[in-house]
Amino acid sequence: MAAGEYVSVSSQADTERADLDRERKELAEDPEQELEELTSIYVRRGLDRSLAKSVAVQLMNHDALGAHGRDELGISETLAARPVQAALASAGTFAAGAALPLLMVLILPKVGLLWGIAGSSLIFLALLGWVSARTGGAPVWVSVFRVAFWGALAMGVTAGVGSMFGVTA
Repeated sequence: MAAGEYVSVSSQADTERADLDRERKELAEDPEQELEELTSIYVRRGLDRSLAKSVAVQLMNHDALGAHGRDELGISETLAARPVQAALASAGTFAAGAALPLLMVLILPKVGLLWGIAGSSLIFLALLGWVSARTGGAPVWVSVFRVAFWGALAMGVTAGVGSMFGVTA
C-alpha cells in the first residue's frame, strides 16, 4: 500500500512540477497576459477590477510563479504533493490497522477464526469511524456507517473473488 501511495503521489508531484514549468514559461513569454489572467481570477473571487489588478501586480512583483501556482493552479507549499510523507503515512496506518485483526488471530479459536476476524474487523472499522468523526467534528453515525458499510462490502467482494478462484478459508 505504501508503494502504491508513493507512486500515486509521485505522479501528482510530477504533474504539479510540469504545470509550474509551463507557468514559468508563460510568465517569461507573456507577462502582461499572465497579469491579466491573475487579475481575472481575483475579479471572479469578488474584488473590483482595480483592486484585483493592484493585488495581482503586487503579488507578481513579490513572487509571480508562487502567485500563479497558488491562485491559478491551486498548488501551494502547504498542499504540495509529498510522496515520501504519503508513503510513510500509508505504511503506518496500514500497519496500525492490521494490528488488531492480527491480535484476533492469536486470541480466537481456530474454529471461529474466519467469522471472528471478519466481525472484529468490522467492529474495529466502526470504532475507527467513530474516533475519526469525533476528532474531525463530522457526523458520528454517518461516519461509522460509511466506514463499516464500505469495509463490509470490500470484505465481501474479496471473499467472492477468492471463492471464484477456489481460494477459500
